[in-house]
Amino acid sequence: MEKIGVRKSLLLIALICTGVMAKAQQETQSLKLTLEQALEIALTENPTIKVANQDIELKKVSQKEAWQNLLPTVDLNGGVTYTVKAATMNLGGQKFKMGKDATSTWNGALSVNLPIFAPAVYRTMKMTKTDIELAMEKSRASRLDLVNQVTKAYYQLLLAQDSYDVLKQSYAVSEKNYNVVNAKYEQGKVSEYDKISAEVQMRNLKPNVVSARNGITLAKLQLKVLLGIGDQALDILINDNLKNYEMQVANHNANVVTTLDNNTALKQLDLSEKLLNHSLKIQKTSFMPTLALNYAYQYQSLYNPNFEFWHYDWYPSSTLSLTLSVPIYKASNFTKVKSTRIQLEQLNETRLNTERQLNMQVQAYLDNMTASTEQLASNKESVAQAEKGRVIAEKRYEVGRGTILELNSSEVALTQAQLTYNQAIYDYLVARTDLDYVLGNER
Repeated sequence: MEKIGVRKSLLLIALICTGVMAKAQQETQSLKLTLEQALEIALTENPTIKVANQDIELKKVSQKEAWQNLLPTVDLNGGVTYTVKAATMNLGGQKFKMGKDATSTWNGALSVNLPIFAPAVYRTMKMTKTDIELAMEKSRASRLDLVNQVTKAYYQLLLAQDSYDVLKQSYAVSEKNYNVVNAKYEQGKVSEYDKISAEVQMRNLKPNVVSARNGITLAKLQLKVLLGIGDQALDILINDNLKNYEMQVANHNANVVTTLDNNTALKQLDLSEKLLNHSLKIQKTSFMPTLALNYAYQYQSLYNPNFEFWHYDWYPSSTLSLTLSVPIYKASNFTKVKSTRIQLEQLNETRLNTERQLNMQVQAYLDNMTASTEQLASNKESVAQAEKGRVIAEKRYEVGRGTILELNSSEVALTQAQLTYNQAIYDYLVARTDLDYVLGNER
């Protein structure tokens, strides 16, 4: 009985867990996001950011490797040489045997080498610090680029959703108008032309509604890729719209101060210039002397007629040497220095051209933001007037004073005004996002 009770308890727990998991799976079929949450997920899950962070770790390892070249190196070597026939030396008619035939010589050695003066190593250590700074700046550039792409993809999804809502609403109104006109036609109150015009108006909007719905799907897929979400079944829900950003557009400051001090492209060029300067100094160390200390301790056993090495006579010896190496002439050293100087000149020209292009982009984004701000006020008034015009056209048609063309034209004008209104807000937000990217502004 106890076993049956235990089994029932386990079964009940399993059913409860299964129900909880099923409920959790249902709840995770959709993901509600704000812009801040989307950016947080992207900066955590996107592979580009992970690769950039790993690159920084690689540069730090290279920095350790650079200063480790100043540490002593220790080697343990051993060897055996078997002399089949020893060489003979003749000095003034006297012959000397250089060893013994059919004998073996054993030796084991421990050597320690310590660099005392190595200018190339010192310069390399400074170069690796700049290399880490460049890797960190590239990582920042990856973050800025990802933030820029995710933000614009988010706004693109808002534009797609708002456009779909406008077109769907317009289609619903057109369908309502068609039903009204069709009812009047069946009663003989309007002509067949009115019925056909209303039906054509309704059917012309259907492809636009379908296209807008597909636009939402594509915008969500693009956002998923940027967020690093691989689950295609997961749906993204955004409870936001472009109208919520209307005040940001209206409060635009046309006299905003812009500076390229934080621009990542210019910073990378500056760090690349520092790296080339370090490289130039390293190449110049090829003309400087190096000094190293070497200590060697070895055991040797000479001319052994057999391989019973435990009976050999071993003789220790040790040496301490100081080695000074002074380069005299190497043609490639001069060529490398000249090549690096040319690269520095090229880099300076590239930076100057890049800065000019960036200034042009900044001005273009500012102009686009100002233009969108000016258009928004006009577009907002156009929407209000178009709504009023549609109401008037509906009333005129109901009382028989207006035509179906007026009714259709009023609906088209309202739809166009609403789409243009949303587009103005979207253009401003995209221009501001691109401006933040160029200026290197981080969220």
